Formats: sequence, C-alpha cells, structure tokens
Amino acid sequence: MNKLMITMIAIVVVIGAMFTAVMIFTPKNHENVEDIQTEVAEEEILDECTDEYEGMELENTVKANTQEEKTSPNCSLTTKTYYQRCGHTKSEYANLPSSFVNLTKEEIQEKYQEYEIQDFTTNAIVLYQQKEGDCGEHYLVKDKEGMVTIYQILEDGSEQELETTAITTEYLPETDKINMKNGIQVNGKQELNQLIEDFE
Repeated sequence: MNKLMITMIAIVVVIGAMFTAVMIFTPKNHENVEDIQTEVAEEEILDECTDEYEGMELENTVKANTQEEKTSPNCSLTTKTYYQRCGHTKSEYANLPSSFVNLTKEEIQEKYQEYEIQDFTTNAIVLYQQKEGDCGEHYLVKDKEGMVTIYQILEDGSEQELETTAITTEYLPETDKINMKNGIQVNGKQELNQLIEDFE
C-alpha cells in the first residue's frame, strides 16, 4: 500500500513537473518565433525601401542628365555670316520666331541647316555660316556737286549711287573735303552711319 501511494505521488510529481516545464518554456519559444518573424519582416521592409529609394534616385539622376535645354519665349537669335571674298563678318540680331520656342538644340539645327550652331542657351542662340563673295556693305562717300553722296561698291568694283544727303561739303574741314574728292571708303552700315553723323 505504501509502495502504491509513493508510486502515484511520484507519477503526479513528474506530470506536474512536465506540465510546469511546458507552461514555462512554450511561451518563451513562441515569443522567440514571433521576434524572429518580426526581425525578418523588418529586414525585408528595409531592403525593399532601400532598393526602391536607390532605384528612384538612379531614375531621377538619369532624368536630370537627359533633360535637354530648350529655347524660351524671350530667346535672342544672332546670325553671323563670314564672306570669303572681302573677309568681313556680317551679324544680324533678332528675336527667335514664336514657332521656334521650346525647341532643343537639335531641333533648331534642323530649322537652320545651312548654319553651324556656335552657341545655344535657353535665352540666346548664335548661328554661323560662310559664303563666297562679299558682304554687300562696302560704301564710298564722295562729294557730288557740293553734296555728300553715298555710293555702294559692287562685287565687280563698280560704284552704284545710293543716296545724296542734305549735307553740303562747303562747311566740312579741309581734310574731309580733300578725302571726299577721291571718296572715303567705309565697311558696314554702322560705320557708314557714324561717318554721316560726324559730317552733320
């Protein structure tokens, strides 16, 4: 009887110990599994976000690098033409036509195929070309019947009368009078206009 009681008590103690052990260690193992799953999930989220961020950064960098400069509405246009015969360069300045606004350098080049683009920015374009012949802006200022008269020198060297001004040679300095007999040669309209202003 005593042996049976001892055996039953021993079995109850062992079962109780096992139950207590299960109760103690099972929650910890469960918590550890959850912690591991949480850490893995956090790592995956971090990796995905980092990869996505790096991808966005690379995409933005590529976009910034490929963004081309385009003409603005207030863009100026300068065309320069070098004439081989006389060696002069004629420059003309204008506003860019409205139909050419918001175009890239390549698109402008297509519009002006006979020119080389020397400079291209949003607000200024400079085009250059070379031509045979002369610039057509060679002038001779002479005395004709006491009046300051303007002649254009043609490519063959001949003179073509353009305009007789209202300026008389009578009151010009003697040096200018002497020079006017043979003619004073000037190149370009700006230089011509300056000379006429000096005579007035």
